[in-house]
Amino acid sequence: MELPALLETTLSGMGYELVAWERAGRGLLRVFIDRPDGHVPQDVSPDTPAQGGITIDDCVAVSNQLTRLFAVENVDYDRLEVSSPGLDRPLTKPGDFVRFAGQMINVKLRVPQDNRRKFSGKLLGLEDNKVQLDMDGNVVALDWNNLDSVRLKPDF
Repeated sequence: MELPALLETTLSGMGYELVAWERAGRGLLRVFIDRPDGHVPQDVSPDTPAQGGITIDDCVAVSNQLTRLFAVENVDYDRLEVSSPGLDRPLTKPGDFVRFAGQMINVKLRVPQDNRRKFSGKLLGLEDNKVQLDMDGNVVALDWNNLDSVRLKPDF
């Protein structure tokens, strides 16, 4: 089984979603996890402030599970890092554009559109394979296939 499919299957079985993964220098494998929208683990009190986020205990549990899995599946790596995607979470799947509609995002394109590669505005959603973005009252449609990176824009 390919690594992305292996990660997706394992993490979803544990109640998490795979946000992104990457291989870095010297055998480092990074895995970014989140909770699916609305998922709260059974052992967490609804009053816990971190109920919607990833805790260090989540990272430890996933790291331990992946370490055992990678040994069985002969996945080549030297070091494993498991973490939350952070406040500027990348949006990588079509479902992310539905889940985070209404949030502010930053977009980088592969090929310029209207002489620009960077866009910032409120995410309206995904329609006809185009990301709909409200930029100060003007709706801009950005082609899904031209997206280089899309990240949530934290509000401080």
